[in-house]
Amino acid sequence: MRIAMMANEGGEAPLSLTDYISHHLHHLSNHEPSGLIDFSVVHLDTIFFSLVCAAVVLIVLRIAAARAIPGVPGKFQAFVEMMVEWVNGEAKAMVHGDTSYIAPLALLVFCWVTIMNAVDLLPVDWLPTLGEKVVGVPYLRPLPTADLNETLGLAFGVLILSTYYGIKVKGLGGWLHEFVAGHFGSAKITWNPLTWLAAILLLAANLFFGIEGYLAPTLSHGFRLYGNMYAGELIFFLISGLGASATVTGTILHLLFGTIWAIFHILIVLLQAYVFMMLTLVYIGRAHEHH
Repeated sequence: MRIAMMANEGGEAPLSLTDYISHHLHHLSNHEPSGLIDFSVVHLDTIFFSLVCAAVVLIVLRIAAARAIPGVPGKFQAFVEMMVEWVNGEAKAMVHGDTSYIAPLALLVFCWVTIMNAVDLLPVDWLPTLGEKVVGVPYLRPLPTADLNETLGLAFGVLILSTYYGIKVKGLGGWLHEFVAGHFGSAKITWNPLTWLAAILLLAANLFFGIEGYLAPTLSHGFRLYGNMYAGELIFFLISGLGASATVTGTILHLLFGTIWAIFHILIVLLQAYVFMMLTLVYIGRAHEHH
């Protein structure tokens, strides 16, 4: 669907490039946000496409497990086994300890994020047009990882898991001790009031850097994936705008740049999934580290 063919809500005039991009960046939500931050808003399209992508990953992996046979594997089984061995090798290189729980998690994260990122390779108007004509929804934004709520949700999920395994591996006492004394140690308290002041200052410093050490990587984890996918999505919208004109030059540029960017974007899709998986291994791998 070209921009020149897209009418506004009144059906009177075609959308400008700015209106076209604004329309495609709008989420299908339960209601409009009342401010910059509104936790009551739910992006229904992000949830739907995230679950669809998760279902695709689980179904494909389930089929691979069901069809696994000893001896000489087929191409599909060989590909899945190669993926499993590769992720398991990355997990063992990053985590010094038991990787029986983290390697399957890393594989799931890589496959899920890859499939979600790959939604961006579909023509930008296919799914929104399908949603409008078939379901009757005015807005639809299919790319889940271009939604900050999605990427930060994934990152906070990794934070919860890293905290859980940190407590499981080190024990609650050991984990708390590292959290309140892992950076600068602790002062030995005596009858001297200065030791009390030193203990309070060290505790405050350790808590500050302990909280920062958990929250800063988590925010970076989520923002990195969101920023790269949002930028890629926006470039696709801009390239799509080249096809708005009825000129031969505009059509040729639209097809040329669209093809080039799509091919390059395949690398971005895989690279961002790989980076997200590796950071997941790093953060959860901290559960095995003792300071």
